[in-house]
Amino acid sequence: MSTIENLIQLARLPNKAITANARHYATLSLFDWIICGRAGASEDLSNIIRKYVTEDAGRKSASVFGGKVKLPARAAALVNGTISHALDYDDTHFAHIGHTSVGIYSAALAVGEEVKAMASEVRDAYLLGAEAACRIGMVLGRGHYQQGFHQTATAGAFGATVAAGRLYGLNELQTRHALSLVATRASGLKSQFGTMGKPFNAGIAASNGVEAAALAKRGFTSCDDGVGGPQGFVETHAEVFDHESPWQHMPPKRFIFDDVQYKLHACCHGTHAMIEALRSAKNQHGFLTNDVQHITVITHPRWLKVCDIKHPRTGLEVKFSYVHLAAMVAHGIETSSEKIFRDDLCTDENLIALASRVKVSSDESFNDTTQSVLIKLSNGSEIHQRHDLYDKIPMAQLEESLRTKAKGLIGKVNAEKLWAVIAKIEQASAVELAKQLS
Repeated sequence: MSTIENLIQLARLPNKAITANARHYATLSLFDWIICGRAGASEDLSNIIRKYVTEDAGRKSASVFGGKVKLPARAAALVNGTISHALDYDDTHFAHIGHTSVGIYSAALAVGEEVKAMASEVRDAYLLGAEAACRIGMVLGRGHYQQGFHQTATAGAFGATVAAGRLYGLNELQTRHALSLVATRASGLKSQFGTMGKPFNAGIAASNGVEAAALAKRGFTSCDDGVGGPQGFVETHAEVFDHESPWQHMPPKRFIFDDVQYKLHACCHGTHAMIEALRSAKNQHGFLTNDVQHITVITHPRWLKVCDIKHPRTGLEVKFSYVHLAAMVAHGIETSSEKIFRDDLCTDENLIALASRVKVSSDESFNDTTQSVLIKLSNGSEIHQRHDLYDKIPMAQLEESLRTKAKGLIGKVNAEKLWAVIAKIEQASAVELAKQLS
């Protein structure tokens, strides 16, 4: 089958074909997405985007993070996608290097609230949308990302369309039109990293997905295949692509989504393996900062265009700086708290001095989730440490880590209340779920 036909098949997957394990991860992603959005609701960009769409509002059907008014589903998706990525603390999937929850849950919940769906239906729509985003991202290949496209926004727009279309109840032809329509809307560039433009990418993915699905539902038509057809999205946005292997072992046989990675550090996910390696080295060997002669970080070369800001000017840019983050970890500064990433980090003389002794190099043999560090100490000894984010941690440990993260972002009482609601997702409505946004 063609890529668009595979997307349609995925969008229409029967509920009974969805595995319990995939659903569990999708439920954890829902919890993680909400805490990231609530924690980021007071950011400057959050106030700007909320005010903009409120002034532009029409039908009031969906809720937004940090707001008391309701907005049209498309506008709410734009707001929530942007806000929930404001802290850059949401989940990541390395099959296509993208953040799935911010664009796709924002679309799914907005539409789910509009059509009065159950919360579990929103969760399942998200899961299939995320699976679709991962697989279309794999079709586009690493070259698409390396060229400068932000998969959260490009592949994510297709995932948001699958989720929104499922909740709107689109038939097969309408789903085809929706996917072809969003193909002409999907956009997002990595040049925006380190600015308000990066979370905006997530917002437009969500908005584009709702818009395309809503138009298709109303009879808006498109070309037969705007995804993988001649001059379609894949052909025009990827020099090298693969329309076959990403569609092998389709759900329910395998959910690629099960490999989702959650952020436990408030910075770019491309730096987390380095942070874990440095933390392990420091815990095991107990070296002092003054003992460090220099540090070498090895990562896959594609991350050098994302996380290698040598001289960050703001706390936001520090999140994308291997050298500055390495200096912070070596100094024992905790990176799990969003509040740590202030602008004054950039002028801290101790951090700057150590950052200048951090070298970042690349190795093509590394995968996207593996990084290593070499720490040369003043006594001549060397410490080697390597970490791979794909090393699975037990589910109970993951749940506890996410609950701890939530407490740090939105407070203990709020975190436990939200966890209690998510635990009863099978009985809750989308409207009840949406109340948790504010």
